[in-house]
Amino acid sequence: MRADRVFAYGAAAGLIGDLLLGDPRRGHPVAAFGRAAGAVERVLWRDHRGWGALHTAVCVGGAVGLGAVAEHVVRPSRTASVALTAAATWAVVGGTSLAREARVIGRALEAGDVDAARDRLPHLCGRDPQALDADGIARAVVESVAENTSDAVVGALVWGAVAGVPGLLGFRAVNTLDAMVGHKSPRYRRFGWASARLDDFAGWPGARLTAVLAAMAGDRPRGAVRAWREDARRHPSPNAGPVEASFAGALGVRLGGTLSYAGRVEHRPVLHQEGRAVATHDIERAVRLSRRVGLLALGAGVAARAFVKGRSA
Repeated sequence: MRADRVFAYGAAAGLIGDLLLGDPRRGHPVAAFGRAAGAVERVLWRDHRGWGALHTAVCVGGAVGLGAVAEHVVRPSRTASVALTAAATWAVVGGTSLAREARVIGRALEAGDVDAARDRLPHLCGRDPQALDADGIARAVVESVAENTSDAVVGALVWGAVAGVPGLLGFRAVNTLDAMVGHKSPRYRRFGWASARLDDFAGWPGARLTAVLAAMAGDRPRGAVRAWREDARRHPSPNAGPVEASFAGALGVRLGGTLSYAGRVEHRPVLHQEGRAVATHDIERAVRLSRRVGLLALGAGVAARAFVKGRSA
């Protein structure tokens, strides 16, 4: 079976698996990678960029190598190749868990239980929930849904289309390492530098594709494109900026502004200034937009891989 068909069937099956099963409560492969990366960190940690780069190379290289070996082993069997791609896709995408967490918070806000929404918010993002009212929580959820659509779904599919199972596992390894050590805390400012920069590189194509697809799938395509063009570059993240701006324009809302992380206040630019303030019902709208973007990303990845395969045949 051609490699493009293996990816198409396997990735589609993996997304269906995520839709039906979500993430396992115990024994998730990404959690296992996180434990392994933590063990490597305990051995290699030094307050130095070079040691952080070595940590990144060992962890990401191990994930990519594991994927390459597994793909080579199953290559003689079409069925096994599709099954491996499906399992890898299911393991690295997180669209269902993202939607579930967002909806739990949305239901709490709809019921007027702001305290319950605050308690649940750390499951979705790193904002300080005590600093947020109901509208602030809703905005944080919509922003997290937008950013994680790129990180947890589209980016993985892009690299899966480019490099098969090694691409899927490698992207998730990079993204997980960035969440673990890529932030600017005193411990990781230097050690996590390589992971953060690699995450910026790996996330670049998926973020742009997410922004394009959000504009296509949203209710306001022109607003999405305009917000992306005018506001994305002002965001401090080179990848979150296009995604959040496009989502803001597609949904007709304002994102960005003042944020609080563990007592640290950040004043970010407002994205899509002419939009209205985020309301609780926009959480469900953002989740539905995220779903459509994920499906379109699968189609784009399959089409791109088939085109490249056809040109090389």
